[in-house]
Amino acid sequence: MTLSTKAAAVAAAAAALAGPAGAGPAAPAPTLDYAFTATVLVAPALEQGAVDGGRKRFIAITGGQVSGPLLTGEVLAGGGDWQVIEASGLTRVEAHYFLKAGDGTVIEVTNPGVRVADPAVIEKLARGEEVDPSAYYFRTTPSFKVADGRHEWLRRSAFVARGVRKPDRVLIDVYVVR
Repeated sequence: MTLSTKAAAVAAAAAALAGPAGAGPAAPAPTLDYAFTATVLVAPALEQGAVDGGRKRFIAITGGQVSGPLLTGEVLAGGGDWQVIEASGLTRVEAHYFLKAGDGTVIEVTNPGVRVADPAVIEKLARGEEVDPSAYYFRTTPSFKVADGRHEWLRRSAFVARGVRKPDRVLIDVYVVR
């Protein structure tokens, strides 16, 4: 088989795998199932100033509760949320903390995401003011590390979440992607 024949065969195989143009998804769209809400209590923000193209902040996590059909327990104190607020109204967030399930299992959470709003709304949120959640977009993609056992399903699924910022806490509604 010549090089050009091999290239043609590879191109034909790739086209066959890709399917017809405009045919749509290869499988049904994923669905979301509500798993739990984490009510995360937070301390006032520690402002670092202008770093890496934005206003950098750290917000310590002081505790909280977890409740829902798939998980209950508490948010342990000691984690935090690292944020960079850009002038455009985009806030990049990266939270890292621990949950303790009702049965005592400790679960590590890493939760990156974005919050987007008009810069005036972002400033209200940054000052800790009450803001209607419909005034901003706040989505994250939490992942979990947990020992084998009752809660290992957290390691074996993908998740998306919606955040709602309150003056002294953040409500994180977590959904399993099915």
